This record gives sequence, C-alpha cells and structure tokens, in this order.
Amino acid sequence: MSLVLALLFVVFMLMGLPIAFVIGASTMGALQLGGVPLMVVPQQMFSGINSFALVAVPMFILAGDIMAHGEISKRLVAFADSLFGFVKGGLSVVSVLAGMFFAAISGSGAATTAAVGASLVPELKRKGYDPASAAALIAASGTIGVVIPPSVPIIIYAVIAQESVKDLFLSGFIPGIAMGLGLMAIALVQGHRRAYPRGTELSLRAILRTLLSASWGLMAPLIILGGIFSGYFTPSEAAVIAVNYAILVSFFIYRDLTLTSFYQIVLRAGVTTAVILFVIAASSILSWALSSWQVPNAIAAFALSLSDNVYVLMFLIMLIILITGVFLETASALIILTPMLLPLAAQLGIDTVHFGIIIVVGLAIGMVTPPMAINLFVASSTANIPIERIARAVLPYLAVLIVVYLLIAYAPLMLG
Repeated sequence: MSLVLALLFVVFMLMGLPIAFVIGASTMGALQLGGVPLMVVPQQMFSGINSFALVAVPMFILAGDIMAHGEISKRLVAFADSLFGFVKGGLSVVSVLAGMFFAAISGSGAATTAAVGASLVPELKRKGYDPASAAALIAASGTIGVVIPPSVPIIIYAVIAQESVKDLFLSGFIPGIAMGLGLMAIALVQGHRRAYPRGTELSLRAILRTLLSASWGLMAPLIILGGIFSGYFTPSEAAVIAVNYAILVSFFIYRDLTLTSFYQIVLRAGVTTAVILFVIAASSILSWALSSWQVPNAIAAFALSLSDNVYVLMFLIMLIILITGVFLETASALIILTPMLLPLAAQLGIDTVHFGIIIVVGLAIGMVTPPMAINLFVASSTANIPIERIARAVLPYLAVLIVVYLLIAYAPLMLG
C-alpha cells in the first residue's frame, strides 16, 4: 500500500492540487484500496490537531503579523542600524541583525522576511546596494525566524514527537545565532568586494536613542521567552500574552494600528492558521497510515543495512530533509518526516531535541532553496524584483546556511 500511496501522492501533486489535498486524497485513496474503513480519517484528523500546544500557532502568527505591520519592525531596524551601520556594507549586517530581532518575536520565516524587507529594501536600493543580493540576504535571514524561539515549526515538531516545547525553544538559540553570524560574514565580505558605502556614523547617543525608541519591541521576546523559561507560563499562554502585548503597543503606545488594519491582520492570520492546521490534520492521516504499515521501521532497517556509521546515516537524513524542504511546505514536511525519521534517529542514539533542531533548520533552509522557496517569493514581492534574479543571488547565502547546518548536526555528535 505504501507504493500506491507514493504513486497517488506524485499524481495529485503533478495535477497542481494544494498540498493538504494532495496528502489527504492520496492517503484516503491508499486506505480505500487497502480495505481500511474511512471512518479512521476524521478520527485521525481531529486527533492530529487536538493538542493544547497548537493553540500557540495561531497566536504567534497573529502577534507576528501585528508587529510586522508598523512601527515595531521599523524601530528594530533603526536600532540595528545604529549598531552596525557604520561598517562598510553595514546595512547588509543590519538586515541580518534585524531579521534575528524579529525572529525572536514572530516565529515565522515569511513574516520575518516581509517585515524586514518592507523596512530595509528601499533604503538598500537608495544607498546603491545590489537589489537582488539585498533581497536574497533578507530572505536568507528570514530562515532564522523559524529557528530562534518562539518558532511555529518547533511547536509542531514538539507536538508530533511529544517533546518539551521549552527544551526545544532553549536549543534553538545557538543554531539561530550561528546562522545569523554566517550570513553576516558573507555580507561583510560582499560589502568590501563591492565597495558598498558606510551607513550612519557610530554614535553612543544614536544607539541610546534608537534603543529607547525600540525598547517596546525589544521587550516582547524578553517577556515571552523569559516567562516560558522561568516557568511563569506555558508556550501557549506566552503566545496569547504576545498577542495582547502587540495590541497594547501598536494601539496605545505607537498608535500605528487602526481598527480597519487590525481586522485585515486578524483575517490574514486566520487564513494562514487555517491552512497550517488543515495541513496538520491531513498529514495526521498520512502519519497514522505510515505507522500502521510499519514504514518508519522499514526505513530505519533499510538505512541501517546501508551503513552502521552514524555520520554517514546522519548525512543521508539531512539530505532527505533538505530535499523535502525544497518541495513541501514546512508544516506538512515536518508531519511527514518526523514519524518516518525519528525511529531511525533514536536507533542512532540521536537526542530527540537535537533531532528536532536538525529537522527544523533543514526545512528552514528549504525556504530559500529554489524552486519552491517561500521566502524568495516574499522577498521578490516586497522588493519588486524578478524571482529569477533573487534565486541566483541567494546561492552564496545558501552555501553558508548549509555549512552551518552541517555544524549544527555534527558538532553535538562529535562532542558526545
């Protein structure tokens, strides 16, 4: 039946159906041909989204959209500019740093790309930076949005793997910072090679002024993550607090949010949430079917028959994750890959939390890997640059992210 499922999956995908329908329809077809009662479908769909932890998903999406709308993202960019704008090509470093700041608020790669791109792309163009390279860098920085907590994909992985969201969040900081530092290094090298101009002069007064101006935005991750790690509230409760905080700051402090724009943001966040949860529900059927047919065990046995070297098998796992991330949306890829690869990772002695970071970072890289790269499409729309140009310009940043990915995967194994 697994071969029938794979065939139906490919056929429906080539027909251009939305990924949730591809997953659901192919699994239902295979179950029907296998004589499995279809009553199991609604049961598994409900079971897949019947988790309190998933309450955090719509809330973090809404909080990120509110904060991306107006002054919060702009003031974070201004603060980053005051820190590194004086360096040659410093505005590129600012792009990455702003992406890291916003990553600690939004939990979404696309939202991070859109917020930073809207604030920085016009300024980058005005100062003579290569537009395609600048947009590609912002898109690459957007991948950090799903690694540095809070992260929607990490929450989804935690639900599937029945792992602690708090532990996974804690493990996301170092990989996210490493990705940012790698992108900054490439940005600085390009800044010197292309003789990009210096930005604002380094000034303690400017740093203090922009820090004070951006303080409300900078306080958001401190409140959200500080509350989670101190045990004052759960990640789901933190997501609700993030929404309330974003509304408070945007409506009453910065006063850049109107009732009309708030309604549009809520509507957009609702649509995004519905898509993600529908994908999760459809993918839950697939996970159940694969588990029933012992596919994860078969994959683990096949992989172990190829080699018993943990480094070789880790490379194969990472290759599968990267390729899947190119073609599938992150949530659906997580729900398909986690049940399939987690048993193999367990047999290799890979920690569940470490594996979660590996799979999330690998799928995040897929967000900037052509042809199905959501961050590149967002950057293309924001910068009004053809996707083909951005896809070529993203290659050096993609190479750096893959090098960092290898370090994230192998360093803990080598250190034991």
